[in-house]
Amino acid sequence: MRSLKMAALLTVAAMALTACGSGGDDAADGKVKIRFSYWGSDSRQKLTEEVIAAFEKKNPDIDVVGEFSDWQSYYESLATKVAAGDAPDVMTLEIRGLAEYAGRGAIADLTGKVDTAALDQDALAAGQVDGKQYAIPTGVNVFAMYANKSVLEKAGVELPDDKTWTWDDYIKLSAEISKAGKGEYYGTEYTSNNPTYPTIYAAQRGEKLYDNGKIGITADTLKAWWGNFLTMIETKASPDAAKMNEIIAAGVEQSLIGTNKGAFGMWWSNQLGTLAKVSGSELAMLRMPKLESGGSNGMFLQPAMHWTISSKTGHPAEAQKFVEFLINDPEAGGILLSDRGLPINSKVLEAIKGKLTPADQQSLEFIDEVKSELSAAVVPPKGASKMEDVIKRYTEAVTAGQMTPDEAAGKFLEEANAAISG
Repeated sequence: MRSLKMAALLTVAAMALTACGSGGDDAADGKVKIRFSYWGSDSRQKLTEEVIAAFEKKNPDIDVVGEFSDWQSYYESLATKVAAGDAPDVMTLEIRGLAEYAGRGAIADLTGKVDTAALDQDALAAGQVDGKQYAIPTGVNVFAMYANKSVLEKAGVELPDDKTWTWDDYIKLSAEISKAGKGEYYGTEYTSNNPTYPTIYAAQRGEKLYDNGKIGITADTLKAWWGNFLTMIETKASPDAAKMNEIIAAGVEQSLIGTNKGAFGMWWSNQLGTLAKVSGSELAMLRMPKLESGGSNGMFLQPAMHWTISSKTGHPAEAQKFVEFLINDPEAGGILLSDRGLPINSKVLEAIKGKLTPADQQSLEFIDEVKSELSAAVVPPKGASKMEDVIKRYTEAVTAGQMTPDEAAGKFLEEANAAISG
């Protein structure tokens, strides 16, 4: 429901945008005050306060006021501020909301205004809308298959060759592991609400989830994708739909991988540290299975999130200087590390490598290994923030036996196209 709430609030914000400047009053001591909004955990808040302090030490004439909230309330709070003409000077956004905010004129075009020369240019493109650089990626992740080596060892199964394995191989191997587990552990868990999974699967079939402002994935691909879910459930490669819905809702800490009750699962690369910590097991990162050996894996580099600047800021120079510090300064990189994805500034990444945790080092090695195979992320169209909920509802309907893949495909395409056309 978060994505639906986000979309509704973005629309409200767009309708009420005013020409009022943002940033509020400057500090009484003559400093320029800029506001910076972000979401996250207590640990992220602590890191962010540290990086703000480091910036202020280097820029004593600028006072950065952090506006922090948890994920659940972030977009509601931000949309309210934007609607009131009181947007923070620097705002953190997800890629799903980028086209919405850019299209409504809420964020500034940063083309030529922020120094991005040292950034990975392919990753940087994921902050562009209609050829303009509205956002700067904070860092990058890859959606990959994880393998819990302790579960594989219990089942007496070798780690698969991820350069050649197919979806059929993955499902058959997972069923074999579940059979060996006798209810103690399963071969795999699946994800029903992440648009990245069908995006990767569609790419393997030469399709796009979004294509020129419309849904590009075909009914046949959707049916084949949902067919894999049904096969996993029927062969007991994964838990049944009801159990999987509980696991998905519980989050990463209660995942089968994280609780040592599953051999395989799909997660973002920056979640490796959490999964390794809660499981206490050695985890391997693998390429996604393919339709056929030797084919494309459909994987891509995804910005963890974006830095953006309000189009109404009264202090664009100071806001730009803060963003440049976050993306280009090794000191900032040494504080934030991989909290918002691995840095896309090669100089910063090289400077902080020695400070990365073993899990982050493993993620970096995996990304380096597969980088030549990865595509650049595509900025979703307006309305894409609703897609997580739409995918989740139809996938749950199919896996619960309430709809056939054929019925769900037609209704999904109709609703999804309506969501991004409005």
